Amino acid sequence: MTQAQPPEAALQFDIGSTDDSLERMIELFALHGDIYRVYVPARQSHTYVIHHPDDVKRVLVSNHRNYTKGLGLDRVKILLGKGIMTSEGELWTRQRYMMQPLFHRRVISRFAEVIGTANSQLLTRWEALERRAEPVNLTDEMSALTLDIVLRSVFGRDLERMSAQLGGNPFEVLTKEQERNLQFAFKFRSLTKLVAGLIERRRREGEEHFDYVAMLMSARDKDSGEPMSDRQLIDEVLTLVVAGHETTASGLNWTWYLLSQHPEVEARLHAELDAVAEDPAPDLSQMERLPYTQQVVNEALRLYPPGWLLSRRTVQPDVLSGYEIPAGANVLLPLYLLHRHPRYWKDPDAFLPDRFAPEHEAQRPRFAYMPFAAGPRHCIGETFALYEMLMHLHRIARHFRLVHASHQPIELEAQINLRTRHPLHMRLERR
Repeated sequence: MTQAQPPEAALQFDIGSTDDSLERMIELFALHGDIYRVYVPARQSHTYVIHHPDDVKRVLVSNHRNYTKGLGLDRVKILLGKGIMTSEGELWTRQRYMMQPLFHRRVISRFAEVIGTANSQLLTRWEALERRAEPVNLTDEMSALTLDIVLRSVFGRDLERMSAQLGGNPFEVLTKEQERNLQFAFKFRSLTKLVAGLIERRRREGEEHFDYVAMLMSARDKDSGEPMSDRQLIDEVLTLVVAGHETTASGLNWTWYLLSQHPEVEARLHAELDAVAEDPAPDLSQMERLPYTQQVVNEALRLYPPGWLLSRRTVQPDVLSGYEIPAGANVLLPLYLLHRHPRYWKDPDAFLPDRFAPEHEAQRPRFAYMPFAAGPRHCIGETFALYEMLMHLHRIARHFRLVHASHQPIELEAQINLRTRHPLHMRLERR
């Protein structure tokens, strides 16, 4: 007996790959609920879309071995090669094991000075702009800040050497080029020669470094004791640069915007920050002792998860919400909608950081919120990203209030990351 299929959308389109995918998915979720399918003419197959936390848990955790990466992977592979974000099977398992210790809490806290210095430089720049009553392009500022942090974390003091040799930061293409198309991928992949040269020089000179290039070069396979190949090293370096830059920048961009629209939340944030001494380079444990600041960040990531859409593909048939999903089917997990599911979130479109107070955490399923994904393939840099966001607010929000300079509604750009379609311009107010 053939098992019933989930509801099918009346329209046919390349769901997850079109500029209006999020808008359409919002409408389809309201119409069909927790699971539906869309016929994609270009692939001559159905794509299944799920929203129930139990199904999400099955795909990402309890039956994760039955799922590989799905839609969009080919485009990301062009950009990042076979790094930890795109690799599968034994290669992914090997790389994940080798890289996991690099993101231990003790290691991350050693980057306090890198993160602190970048924010101190930003603070100095904003103080000068405020004195001249000049607005800031917040979107560009957050992009530049997070790029500086990730590059100094990955390359350490060699970043200055590379920039001096080339007459500028070779990775500025990430902030100057807004389109994530094949032309951008070609420009970015051209940096592989630069990274290869850096690795070769470090081996030749034998200097000690503390940065992610050094740690990746020192990592060893648990079974063979072998290091990564040069190709794998390069792919992982480029993956860390991209993954560690754009998502954090987007998260901070949305956080500042939401604070500018909710003065009562902003006032509580300021009160918590003002109650502790300013530290130019606080460690991770210090930042985790700012509970309301953490709630603000979590709520911003709930409303606007930078990685708004996860994709997987079935290896063997599976059953989700009582419906059979065939082998080889694409399955989409729209985190944007999961995070706003009215069954699990009261007043889901409102910015309410108190949702993340400890007394409210048990009121919803574990898999109703996961801005860094979940399961074995959850984001390896989650703790680093949260540390970076918390330290930024700790340093900057105690000095400045940001006022959105436009009364126009914000437009979403839901491509690889969830961004504002146009840069946010803010007026700086000294506190």
